[in-house]
Amino acid sequence: MRNFSELSEQEVLALAISLEEDDELTYLNFAEYLKETYPNSEKIFRAMSKEESGHRHRLIELYRKKFGEFIPMIRRSDVKGFMTRSSIWLGQPMNLEKIRQQVSIMELESQRFYHQAAKQTQDTSLRQLLGDLATEEEKHESQARHLEESLLTVEAKTEERQTEHRVFLLQIIQPGLAGLMDGSVSTLAPIFAAAMATHSSTDSFLVGLAASFGAGISMAFAEAASDNGSLTGRGSPALRGTITGAMTTLGGLGHTLPFLIASFRLALTIAIIIVVLELGIIAWIRNRYMDTPFLNAAFQVILGGVLVFITGIFIGHYG
Repeated sequence: MRNFSELSEQEVLALAISLEEDDELTYLNFAEYLKETYPNSEKIFRAMSKEESGHRHRLIELYRKKFGEFIPMIRRSDVKGFMTRSSIWLGQPMNLEKIRQQVSIMELESQRFYHQAAKQTQDTSLRQLLGDLATEEEKHESQARHLEESLLTVEAKTEERQTEHRVFLLQIIQPGLAGLMDGSVSTLAPIFAAAMATHSSTDSFLVGLAASFGAGISMAFAEAASDNGSLTGRGSPALRGTITGAMTTLGGLGHTLPFLIASFRLALTIAIIIVVLELGIIAWIRNRYMDTPFLNAAFQVILGGVLVFITGIFIGHYG
């Protein structure tokens, strides 16, 4: 890598062309990513991409006049001082707020680059163009706000917020809730069956540990294989599988960890209390995010949990 101060005017101009090309493609990627669920925001990023394309053409035109047709390939990764950018597809899923934060960082970096590049050049035409682009980059944020105000009407903003909420439910809440319910309920039977059969905290803990991680791995693969998200809008299978598996394991570990306590009676009492809290949390989540009336959610969750709990106690005591 080289320091920015070591670049010649030709290299500075080549780097500027490369940066504008990167920004143009980044905005196009944002637009493509948003077009299905946020069509109004898509228009904003397509307009910003067009603006960056105009900057690139002006830079290339000046480069041709001064240095000819060949433009050396100089990337941001070749020069010290630039922030590292991950590819858009590596950052998915992304919400609107995350995208807009990244845009702010991009524009700030572009402003600083053009100001510094203008100071470093002696050629008047190049210095003028770089200074003009620095000024235009400073205006981009206000232009983006203007585009947002013109394209994102109150109705459009409301629709996008509702869409974002639905995406959040589909990609995060639903797989997480499914995992938490499975982990909290399905592991009750083996854990409390082992507890009643052995009256041993150690044995109960080992059974709970195996049940929790086993259920987590099983649920992770089942969720990831259920669909690829292309038609349902449920997002990345790997992300959903990870969330489901983690929450399943967490749900089982909640009433497993008390059996680390040597006193079996105390461990059993704490485990039962935690089960009640887990079922209450699940009922609250269903009420909060899934629009299920709290009493209905509580009845459904608690009834299922109690039946599984009784099954485990019965098998452990009489099996």
